[in-house]
Amino acid sequence: MKSKFVLAQLENTGDPAQNLEKAKVYAKKAYEEYRPDMMIFPEVFMTHFPVGTDRETVLAAAQPLDGPFVTGMRELAKRYGMWIVFGMSEPADRPGDPRKTNTAVMLDAGGEIVSTYRKTHLYDAFGYLESDTTFPGDAFFEPVDTPFGRIGMFVCYEVRFPEVARYQRARGAEILLMPTAWAEGRLKSQQFHTLIDARAIENGCFVVACDLCSEGCLGESVVVDPMGVNIAAAGEREQLLFAEIDTDRIPEVRRKVPSYDQRRPDLYPIG
Repeated sequence: MKSKFVLAQLENTGDPAQNLEKAKVYAKKAYEEYRPDMMIFPEVFMTHFPVGTDRETVLAAAQPLDGPFVTGMRELAKRYGMWIVFGMSEPADRPGDPRKTNTAVMLDAGGEIVSTYRKTHLYDAFGYLESDTTFPGDAFFEPVDTPFGRIGMFVCYEVRFPEVARYQRARGAEILLMPTAWAEGRLKSQQFHTLIDARAIENGCFVVACDLCSEGCLGESVVVDPMGVNIAAAGEREQLLFAEIDTDRIPEVRRKVPSYDQRRPDLYPIG
């Protein structure tokens, strides 16, 4: 079964209203050029601030799921009849803790919220502390059956944890979405692509990684098939990246390389 995916590799700002207007422009463009089944926006697309922005500003930009940004994105999904996935900042609503959550939202073609996922593994690495402003989620994304395959999801830094993708695969995921705001830096591009390739190959899944290209972010969004072959790749600038995903490729690869079924979990319990 073949389906059309479009990745919106874009710059954004800390202003949700500005970012929603950009989403409107690119959703219209994607519809006119590709008629996609699913459109993916990056991690924290609703609002993203440069490193060093004061904590109060970052926290004040969060919105609930019934706020204007999500409402606007729901209208786009319904208008163009396509599934949409995007990242946002959501109030954590924890007494005494002002931090937000890093939330990914999945909408169906009717604009309904199918699922939400709050990032569980925060980017406390390379001198950055995401946990300073973000409260971690307490459950993995549960794969969703869609008209174009069973879809799992994780966010950015979580690609460094094989268990997160493995959880999705164990629950039948065929396509893994990875909204991301991957930071630039020494060896970061190499690690980005190596990790994505590994998650695709070891799980026999497509991996669809949509990155921000704002200042300080890598870009280089990519779609990788279950054999680790890039079927679409972006540079560092804003663009729509189109990929046709053929899920018939999945059983073919899994028969050829049945490594998932050959696991010996009795020899390597994880705890």
